[in-house]
Amino acid sequence: MSRQRNVSLLYAIALLQGMVFYGPIATLYRQAAGVSLGQIALMESVSLVLAVLLELPWGILAERLGYKWTMALCSGLFFFTKVIFWRATGFGGFLLERILLGVVAAGLSGVDTGILYLSCPEEKAHQIFGIYNNMTILGLLVATGVYTVLIGENYRLAGFLTVVSYAAAAVLSLGLEEVRHPARHRGWVALPEFGKTLRETLGQGRLLLFLAGAALFGAVQQMVTVFYSQPQYQRTGMSAAGMGIAYAFMTISGLLGGFSARLTERIGRRRTLILLPMVSALACFILALTKNGLLSVLAVSLFRGAFNLYQPLQATIQNQAIRSEDRATALSVHAVLLDGITIPATLFLGRLSEGSLSAAFLLGAALCLGGMGLLGGAGREKSSE
Repeated sequence: MSRQRNVSLLYAIALLQGMVFYGPIATLYRQAAGVSLGQIALMESVSLVLAVLLELPWGILAERLGYKWTMALCSGLFFFTKVIFWRATGFGGFLLERILLGVVAAGLSGVDTGILYLSCPEEKAHQIFGIYNNMTILGLLVATGVYTVLIGENYRLAGFLTVVSYAAAAVLSLGLEEVRHPARHRGWVALPEFGKTLRETLGQGRLLLFLAGAALFGAVQQMVTVFYSQPQYQRTGMSAAGMGIAYAFMTISGLLGGFSARLTERIGRRRTLILLPMVSALACFILALTKNGLLSVLAVSLFRGAFNLYQPLQATIQNQAIRSEDRATALSVHAVLLDGITIPATLFLGRLSEGSLSAAFLLGAALCLGGMGLLGGAGREKSSE
């Protein structure tokens, strides 16, 4: 019963943390404070670097504190990042927010999905990960509706409402039940365990190919749907209200993630891993070549839908590949490998976007195709499902 309660609480937390009321204008919010696209990419890279550096300490701490208290601590810090974002007035403030977000990302890495995975029957994990991702999308949809109807160009109000939502999520995290007892008896120096987990991960060739492909796909998704979509809409002449509607449409497309398990069962895991980045590459090509508002919205929504179909499958594959009892540490190792590729990809995309948004979209298409090749290669070593 307590584990089912964990699933319900995590669904609620995902819903609340999905309510980013400034989502439709996140890039414009920063640009209005004098932050450029290149600086946004730089801040994102700094955040990722910090997340890489803190993965091991956080993974060790999660095993010692327990997953519940790690989740609660990180949810509190997550709330604090939103307070900083709300009050930021320039590059320094937004950089501080991304730095703290890197701390949070490292702390949450694998902890939320670890709690979910250990709180449900293994055969239902893929389906539950899909619902979990959809709760975030539902939160975004609610926030987008509020933005479109009530907020408009009042950016600071959007920031404040996000603070309220994240405060509620932090409170709910305190109600989680522990799924793995803290390993205090093993001491705080866990480098041998980390080394063993790292060796086990590096010894799985199919997993390494998968993580490399996932990193490329994830880097492009973050930059295209979160940061570049709004400048793309701007260059089509779209109004602020139109951007809110476009963001809502993109958010709705993300609900496709709930069909991830069904899609994988129907066409097989390997075909799914090939199809979704291929569709995303097509979306990037469309964005590079068009200045039409409707086509831009459809392309961004296509990318978001494909990526959200892929995310539950990624979480399932990563958790199934873990051989160590220290699940949070193993997922931290995965995150280090993922971020090691994501960081340079993000920097390259940011550098190109300063000169040409179309060139950045073309690079995004190439990276998606590269990810498709790697993910397909990862599936080839295993018999088709």
